[in-house]
Order: sequence, then C-alpha cells, then structure tokens
Amino acid sequence: MRILYACALAGIAAALPAYAALNPGDMAPTFTAEASLGGKQFTFSLAQALGKGPVVLYFYPAAFTKGCTIEAHAFAEAVDAFKALGAAVIGVSEDNIDTLNRFSVSECQSKFPVAADNNGSIAKAYDAILKSHPNLASRTSYVITPDDRVIYAYTDMNPDKHVENTMDAIRKWRADNAPHT
Repeated sequence: MRILYACALAGIAAALPAYAALNPGDMAPTFTAEASLGGKQFTFSLAQALGKGPVVLYFYPAAFTKGCTIEAHAFAEAVDAFKALGAAVIGVSEDNIDTLNRFSVSECQSKFPVAADNNGSIAKAYDAILKSHPNLASRTSYVITPDDRVIYAYTDMNPDKHVENTMDAIRKWRADNAPHT
C-alpha cells in the first residue's frame, strides 16, 4: 500500500515546480546511517565519504516504486563516471534496511549504497520531506564537497534530470577547483 501511495504522490508532485531545500554554500548536515551495498549492511558516514571526495546525496520516496527505480538505475549506470570524477553516490529513503538490502542489489545493481533513514531525521535535516506526505522523502539531490558545503541542490519528483544535473555540478566544481599552471 505504501508503494502505491508513493507512486500516486510522485505522479501528482511531478507537476510541481523544481526547488531545493538547502542552498549552495550551506553547510551540509553530517550523519551516519545504517546502509546497504550489494545486500551487505554497514554504517555509512557522510564525514568519512567526504574525506575521499565530493558526495552526491540523493533522497527518494520509496524503494521499488516506479520513479525511484528509474532513478536508481540511472545512478547505477553513471556510478563509474562519478567515480572517475572522484565522487561517491549515496541514496537515502525511509525504507527499512531489509528492503534496502534487496533494493541495493536489484535496482542499484550493487554499484552504490542506499541508507535507511528510519525516523526521517536525515531527510528533515536536509529539508527533503514531501510536504504533502511527511513520512516520505522528496526526490532531492545534493552535491556536497569535502569542505562540507552544498554546491548543488535540486528537487523534482521527476527522476530524469537528477543524474545529469549532479554530474554537471561535479564537473563544474572540478573545473573551478583545478590547479592552474
């Protein structure tokens, strides 16, 4: 039932304008969360991930719904390109870890982790909550740099532009921060 409801909300919200909760330049709230990669559970730490490079943090309403599956497939296909830019990807939803263990294998294709935001605290810290249904995350993507700054934020229930937009933001950041000779 939750999945059907999430699909209906995604369809309604797709007509809403794109906006983002945190703005470029804002400090990214730090967090740790139970996560799954390839069906194996571990504790994800944003601080540790940022120690290796920029992070694409994307929120999605519910695993195994149409839009969330499309988005997970798109991020999985793009993971190698993100890695080539030194960036990591993490998806976050309020799904439980058992659901995410399955989702991480089937839809994320074991290419990037997904984290369980069981009480919605991470989504709330990032103001990534569906206003019409506060127990689901909105479809919001952030790019966070190693100095804990948000450099890009995008909210749109349509999953089509999240990968392209975050990839462009990382490329621009890399170009702007390349050593000049």
